[in-house]
Amino acid sequence: MITALVLLAACGSGKSQATPSTAPITPVSSTSVPGPATTRPSPAGDPAAVRLRLLPVGRGLSSPVAIVFRPHTDSPAGAMYVVEQTGTLRLMRDGRGSAAPALDLRSNLGHGNEQGFLGATFSPSGADLYVSYTDRNGNTNVDEYTMRGAVADPGTRRRVFFTKQPYPNHNGGEVTFGPDGMLYIGLGDGGSEGDPHNYGQDLSTPLSKILRIDPEPVGSASYSIPADNPFVGRKGVLPETWMWGLRNPWRFSFDRVTGDTWIGDVGQNAYEEIDFAKRGEQGINWGWSLREGFHAFKGARPAGARDPIVEAPHSEGYCAIVGGYVYRGRAIPSLAGVYLYGDDCRPDLEGLLPRGGRAIVPRDLGIRVPDLTTFGEDGTGELYVASRDGTVYRIVSASPA
Repeated sequence: MITALVLLAACGSGKSQATPSTAPITPVSSTSVPGPATTRPSPAGDPAAVRLRLLPVGRGLSSPVAIVFRPHTDSPAGAMYVVEQTGTLRLMRDGRGSAAPALDLRSNLGHGNEQGFLGATFSPSGADLYVSYTDRNGNTNVDEYTMRGAVADPGTRRRVFFTKQPYPNHNGGEVTFGPDGMLYIGLGDGGSEGDPHNYGQDLSTPLSKILRIDPEPVGSASYSIPADNPFVGRKGVLPETWMWGLRNPWRFSFDRVTGDTWIGDVGQNAYEEIDFAKRGEQGINWGWSLREGFHAFKGARPAGARDPIVEAPHSEGYCAIVGGYVYRGRAIPSLAGVYLYGDDCRPDLEGLLPRGGRAIVPRDLGIRVPDLTTFGEDGTGELYVASRDGTVYRIVSASPA
């Protein structure tokens, strides 16, 4: 049985006061990634003026945790696929998942707690599928499959990335292509509570990071490391590292217009956070496990670390933040440029606009999704959400046409 994603919060009862085993490293930045915006910016919306409703577009799923769209299909939106944490990828047709999975990982899946089939994305051409899951030993795998028609060919499986996990929680699970065509992989701090191994501030491990790789194999290597990654050539630092100091980045995304990065990072005992970085910024240390939100956790702020753009306290009902997307569709003009996000314990979806690296006060958008697990964005910029009860919704306007 898959336990509730509320466990992403891992709300432990004790906080170690140990200091990290590695000295903080000042982040670096570059203007080389992500790549250029694909469309011109839309006029800014007004979250206060938005009237929304939820339109069910999928039912009967088993713990849906990711909504992905395959590009270059008959529809500009792309074909919708849903990841079920229990181990299958379903193509959505007429409001139902395909009876035969588009991909079945159940024979090599470790699940329970926060493990399982956690994320998927398609290559920009739509020809290949990339998935993130925990295997029977609880370790993280990112595999590639070639698509044959509407399904993934299991005979083409190729392991792209692998890392051991010390505990069965904080696995991350996001995989997505950035506007630069590189593959980004999100990993939590390895689990337990309070980051007992201090992976958050350890740049030699892939845990507690967002990684950036080119997934094309080179010789015997399953991927290559972009030369403009921020820590390439730094001794003792994992060169795949793109950003670090994250506890459990449960969904991050790129604004398809600006290239800006938005990260939902699940907190420990007291604070959830949304992190924001402008296009081109990389090498950022988000502070975990010395920081939780705007506050000290194990010690002083690391040199050069950055605070979140939004902090969501547990005292107000938050427990496990779910990062979303900036709305860039055309159906809801008043939502243009608004970043949508939510929380597993607090059903009210919220939206905010960034201004000069700061957030306009987040606003309740008037729609509720109990047991929220994930967001999705189709090829036209329209947004979707999923509930653990097995329902996928499209976010639509409630205003008269």
